[in-house]
Amino acid sequence: MPDSMSEQLQQDMQCEGLLECFHGLKQLDKECFQALVSAEEPMTVDEVADTVDRERSTAYRSVQRLLQTGFIQKDQVNYDQGGYYHVYYPTDPSQIASDMQRMLNDWYAKMGQLIQEFETKYEKAEPTAPVEG
Repeated sequence: MPDSMSEQLQQDMQCEGLLECFHGLKQLDKECFQALVSAEEPMTVDEVADTVDRERSTAYRSVQRLLQTGFIQKDQVNYDQGGYYHVYYPTDPSQIASDMQRMLNDWYAKMGQLIQEFETKYEKAEPTAPVEG
């Protein structure tokens, strides 16, 4: 996390910033996610690449990051004569929000534990007044 928590709280953040905040996603990942959300039907990686004006391999890496974080889903479409391709579409926003809430709760519990450890560790170290000679 490059910024301190106090700096982050002072920033004017938008909900799409959660993609970066929770999962470290990049600007291109946000653009690909927005392309998939705006589409009327699931898209192939080639269609995503065209929409965000990037090479297929670059769009593919971004789509894979979105898939790993659960922001999008993948379906396989089979050709009648054999073979298949994949299409991608956004995960239900309520599911994404629920996952982020769970992650936030876990983070909050971990920070509470660390704060308690800090207090326990440093309350034993009583400050002593300097000895004057």
